[in-house]
Amino acid sequence: MPRSFYRGKIATGEIGDGDMLGALAAAAETISLADLKSSAMRDAAPTKAIPRIGDLATQASGVDWSGIVADRVGAWAAGYFDQGQALWPAAKSTSPFASWRAFAARDLTPEIQGLNGFCARVSQSSSTAPHAINDACAQLALPPEAASGYFHALLLSHGGWAQHARYLRWQAELEGRSDDTITDLLAIALVFEAALLAQYDGAIKFNWRDAVSQHAAPIVPSSDQRIDCLLQDAFDRASQKRLVETLAKGGGPIKSRPTVQAAFCIDVRSEVFRRALEQVDPAIETIGFAGFFGLTVAHRRFGSDVTENRLPVLLAPALKSFACEVVVSEKETNKRILARTRRAWGRFKLAAVSSFAFVEASGPVYAAKLIKDAVIGSTPDPVDAEAPRFSTNLSLEQKVAMATQVLKAMSLQTAFAPIVLLVGHGAGVVNNPHAAALQCGACGGHAGDINARLLANLLNDGDVREALPAASIFIPAETVFVAGLHDTTTDDVTLFEMDIASGASSKAFQDLKMTLSKAAKIARAERAIRLPSARSGASLVKHATDWAQVRPEWGLAGCNAFIAAPRHRTAAANFDSRTFLHSYDWKADDDFAVLELILTAPVVVASWISLQYYGSTVAPHTFGGGNKLLHNVVGGLGVLEGNGGLLRAGLPWQSVHDGAQLVHEPKRLSVVIEAPRDAIASVLARHPDFCRLFDNGWLTLFAWDPDALATFRYRYGQDWETIDQAICTTMTATA
Repeated sequence: MPRSFYRGKIATGEIGDGDMLGALAAAAETISLADLKSSAMRDAAPTKAIPRIGDLATQASGVDWSGIVADRVGAWAAGYFDQGQALWPAAKSTSPFASWRAFAARDLTPEIQGLNGFCARVSQSSSTAPHAINDACAQLALPPEAASGYFHALLLSHGGWAQHARYLRWQAELEGRSDDTITDLLAIALVFEAALLAQYDGAIKFNWRDAVSQHAAPIVPSSDQRIDCLLQDAFDRASQKRLVETLAKGGGPIKSRPTVQAAFCIDVRSEVFRRALEQVDPAIETIGFAGFFGLTVAHRRFGSDVTENRLPVLLAPALKSFACEVVVSEKETNKRILARTRRAWGRFKLAAVSSFAFVEASGPVYAAKLIKDAVIGSTPDPVDAEAPRFSTNLSLEQKVAMATQVLKAMSLQTAFAPIVLLVGHGAGVVNNPHAAALQCGACGGHAGDINARLLANLLNDGDVREALPAASIFIPAETVFVAGLHDTTTDDVTLFEMDIASGASSKAFQDLKMTLSKAAKIARAERAIRLPSARSGASLVKHATDWAQVRPEWGLAGCNAFIAAPRHRTAAANFDSRTFLHSYDWKADDDFAVLELILTAPVVVASWISLQYYGSTVAPHTFGGGNKLLHNVVGGLGVLEGNGGLLRAGLPWQSVHDGAQLVHEPKRLSVVIEAPRDAIASVLARHPDFCRLFDNGWLTLFAWDPDALATFRYRYGQDWETIDQAICTTMTATA
């Protein structure tokens, strides 16, 4: 962040001398505390990126070549990567580079702007991306040692298009394939660079040679950059100190057998509701678990031909499900036709070819609806009433294996409550291109209702229940599993009792619904304090239906910690909707397989979410989504800020800023695990790539070690240091 940010934190005492001393010691810096504080009082010298040829050509000619290149690549990419929105989508039967060559050979815009002979140059260029890259590197006289940094800079200059290309490779890798789209995009960028150098060689060749030498040189941080890193580390340490203090005060009693167990997603927004629910009824115990509930499902909604991967994006789907695919009655047939008709009508209204004609012909008919939506509010898409089913007939052994794995991962093997809620979450919002960012991250940007309903159905299966004792899991006969959906925008919880064969009409269920309603009011009242224009908890409901609302909710803004521990360790703590809370009992984890799963899956996803918010806050022009008020959806896959330019990635500014100040303060994620250090170290040793997240400072790892009765901070090289002994003493007494 700018130095002014850290100066403000030092002035208010949020960053203390101890935090800065800790940062200095960890970095082994030789400067003194006084020098660090003095440096914080002045602004850092601006850091300039090593120029690309497009930048140098812009300086030499006064023509914004960097902007023109971004615009022309974007014009092609919007058609090539289109998912049904483009008027004239590019042909996808060829490679991206071949498609771009066909486009660029006829695109006169660069030549009109002054890039002479560009169309002919493209037509005569190599027809494959690897050859084009080789040719361009030869023309640029680019040595191998400079290529890595230069290529990285070129891909960054393409913003979200490069990120989308890398996403395509990621998806292919999950399926055991490869995808060369990002290589083709690099080739496109290099063809433009080579053409600009050929035209402006005389004016920029010396500056270009200097840039090449800078790309070839080792990257060494400047003194200002080192100071900034120290200040950020001190800011993180100040937050971590408060986190550990909160943990020390957060212990509560262990509940032998609660009346209700409610499993929520570890999402930070669930923390508010879980706290409210346990406040309304202390006999209820909440559980934190990744919102896909351990089911890696590719789902097809009712009446849809689109498959949705409702699982973390680092995994490939192993199961398929659908909503009422087998038609068993005329009524269901009619419902399917109606659902597909609605989707087709929606596509017709928004399609590039028909949208204008639709407005001309049908616009006046919608006047009443526009007035209604503006005054009363639109209606979010309803959840499927039809119960989901697995697409294949799973054997009893497969079902039992799934149930065993999930329940053990939830540390839920004995002392089941009479009612066990499995609550996924989603966001009921309208007119929001970034709605996926408000949905469940563990479900791939979809709501978590499908996974919860599938698991509840699995755990209510009588044959599965009879087989579970062989795995040391004992579910009482009266225990019933019920799926639910927590709407994080309104805090309403929908229960899918229609999925249960019997027992959903009991007084216990009716009382539970009233308890959930009371908890929702408490959660809304707390959230309304932070949300602009939300005058009360009741007004949050209107936010969900207001099609002009740029901040229907805060999503995961403010997230800064991940805790895996038994619920009684955190039950009395208020984490202010900033912490991922995962239930974990190391004593029930015999081979520490659950610990390994938590560290290598939920922690990784949480770190991605945290870094998305971090990058969108500290570098919004590079990693943010821009201004929501200027967004235009392109290709059905992202947004432009305005009517052209780069595909914007990351979060909109309105998702991290309330108009007056930051709502998301950029902190690196702190991961706190209650488990023996040697068990944690063993997992890190088996996953060196994952370990580098901590070794290189992207995340900070803490171990609450029950054997040593102390809290430890992980240090580079799998070393540990004891943190504040006074805090540890308090935590020991609480435990």
